[in-house]
Amino acid sequence: MKFLTDLLTNRIFLSAAFGWLVAQTAKVMIAFFKKEFKAERLVGGGGMPSSHSATVTGLCVSTAYFYGAGGFEFVMALFFSFIVIYDALGVRLETGREAEILNRLRERDIAEGRKPVYDRPLREKIGHNLAEIIAGIVVGAICGVVICWIIP
Repeated sequence: MKFLTDLLTNRIFLSAAFGWLVAQTAKVMIAFFKKEFKAERLVGGGGMPSSHSATVTGLCVSTAYFYGAGGFEFVMALFFSFIVIYDALGVRLETGREAEILNRLRERDIAEGRKPVYDRPLREKIGHNLAEIIAGIVVGAICGVVICWIIP
């Protein structure tokens, strides 16, 4: 029980979790207002703002607040953030583009009466563009500041 209490009162954990929660909630609301709501938006990747960026930025900001920029904790959080954001912007974005192309090929095969290579469409919205990444960074920074400076 102490573990759970410690975790739920840990402001570094709360900053990262709050960043993710706010970004996911915003993503769902944006999809709803665009009339593009799908249940997978509740936890799925991709979209505006980037919950990947919001989570790791919340982690990074709160780590800097508690340990300073000179500690190894901040350096670890910072480089972890770089890796996650790079992955969301580069690798995962390309994977989404490839899924879009593969889905078109699948649809063509079905239209031509051929059996598709894969039995269902692939998820296309996986990664993030630069605007989504920046929005996620802003959300995460705000969440980190709010948790660290507002909550005692």
